[in-house]
Amino acid sequence: MGAVQHLPTLTRAQASLIRQLLRDKRTRSRERAFVLEGTKSCLDLIHRYPQSILSLIVSPRFLSAEADADRRMRTKLPARQFICPDVGFEKLTDVEATQGILAVVRQPEWDEAQVFGRTSALGIYGDRLQDPANVGAIIRTAAALNLSGVWLSADSADHFSPKVVRATAGTILSLPVFHARGFQAFSSYGCEIYSAVLGSAGIVPIRSIRTIPSRLMIAVGNEGGGLAPDIVKASSVRFSIPLAEGVESLNVAATAAISAFYFSGLRLDSGVGSTRSRRSA
Repeated sequence: MGAVQHLPTLTRAQASLIRQLLRDKRTRSRERAFVLEGTKSCLDLIHRYPQSILSLIVSPRFLSAEADADRRMRTKLPARQFICPDVGFEKLTDVEATQGILAVVRQPEWDEAQVFGRTSALGIYGDRLQDPANVGAIIRTAAALNLSGVWLSADSADHFSPKVVRATAGTILSLPVFHARGFQAFSSYGCEIYSAVLGSAGIVPIRSIRTIPSRLMIAVGNEGGGLAPDIVKASSVRFSIPLAEGVESLNVAATAAISAFYFSGLRLDSGVGSTRSRRSA
């Protein structure tokens, strides 16, 4: 319990700020920070991104059960560390079964022009996505498939909200995620849009697409309403994922995962005349 005695106690003001970071997007934007909770997530963060941690808060219960190797790694952390009584920690957290550890993390900053400045770019654009679990799953999928990034419309769920952060399973710091000014900006980077829509006349089945442009954005839409018409209209390709009879649609995160996996395995087209041939596919 020696570790408990050497950590300063979290103040009431600090606890209040953490609760605001958990609940309020404006506070997260103002502070350029978010909260990450849980033993596995925090230990992975300490190991991989120690410089991103602004502060670490632990409870006596966590410290009493902490493994020696984890304690050694934690004590080397350059960030400030605080202890919060077990009862107070339960009021602090956003999860039902707290594990007694959370981190206040600096939001990563990414350069969109640099991402698009690479030889090739493949990303996912989420239009008006409201379910944090879907946003988190899409980010996790994009990171797993080594995509260039995820772009979210301004009215999508905040990717630094606690539910989204948990759903990303630790990938929120490894993948560029942007709240897009508007899908119209993609064309300025020479990036085409392929829209995932329901199958109908004139819609291209995904398996008939054999090549992709060097810069491509896969657009997926709102859980209930799908993609906005202006995004679909601006797309060079509108494709569908064939479904079994009687199944109307896929969850948006599943659509994004299938599409990203398929397109990431295709070769890049030669460029000349390719857009016309894809339109007529």
